[in-house]
Amino acid sequence: MTTAEQPTVPLSGDVRMPLLGFGTWQATGQAGYEAVLAALDAGYRHIDTATMYGNEKEVGRAVKESGLRREDVFITTKLPPERVGRERETIEASLRALDTDYVDLWLVHWPPSSPSDSIPVWREMLAARDENLARTVGVSNYGISEIDELIQATEETPAVNQIRWGPTLYNRQTHMAHRDRGVVLEGYSPFKTTDLSDPVLVRIAAAHDVSPAQVVLRWHIDHEIVVIPKSVTPDRIRANADVFRFSLTAEEMRDIDALGS
Repeated sequence: MTTAEQPTVPLSGDVRMPLLGFGTWQATGQAGYEAVLAALDAGYRHIDTATMYGNEKEVGRAVKESGLRREDVFITTKLPPERVGRERETIEASLRALDTDYVDLWLVHWPPSSPSDSIPVWREMLAARDENLARTVGVSNYGISEIDELIQATEETPAVNQIRWGPTLYNRQTHMAHRDRGVVLEGYSPFKTTDLSDPVLVRIAAAHDVSPAQVVLRWHIDHEIVVIPKSVTPDRIRANADVFRFSLTAEEMRDIDALGS
């Protein structure tokens, strides 16, 4: 599948985000660099990193050495909570490490520890976007009420909220609340909270001749929820990217959704 054929979701600012991304938490040093290179080689066009991960340099190097054009790779990084008040300096350091002029998406990694910092931090994120340091901005690990607070104060909606997500965490109200506000839901740790030997996932995987892990990823994609599996194993990286040859039926989607109830 070519990059152009990969399913994407529209974000504010005329940005399109691939529904499948590659997570890089705990993928550092040479192993991290090699994992990102393997992911790009396997067809991923969306790489998720963060200042906190300490691997922006390796991510940037892998993107540069992949031979892909910068505009064909969607890069996310995140502002750590302890950098409140140093937003501009942090994004500039991220861009230097990534060796790029902009990121596609910049997220507030966690809500600031002091609620009074929430709006000022969000205004700084918006300023970075307006200066083209980030094509669009969003949040991570935020609750709906915290998102509403940002929208009410600034009339600017976070493009994305990246939260822990998977079949056993599925909550239709949470999913719909994001959709109603125009916030794209992005799930991390898709396998951490999932029992891949669950009979429902095993049965559906067998019906499509794929693995339960591939079913979990496809479930996110068919819900139009962005998903960012991570691995440093080339075979698994390739398998996780190979989820576009099948799709789930409405009944299968309902059966997987029910794992969250």
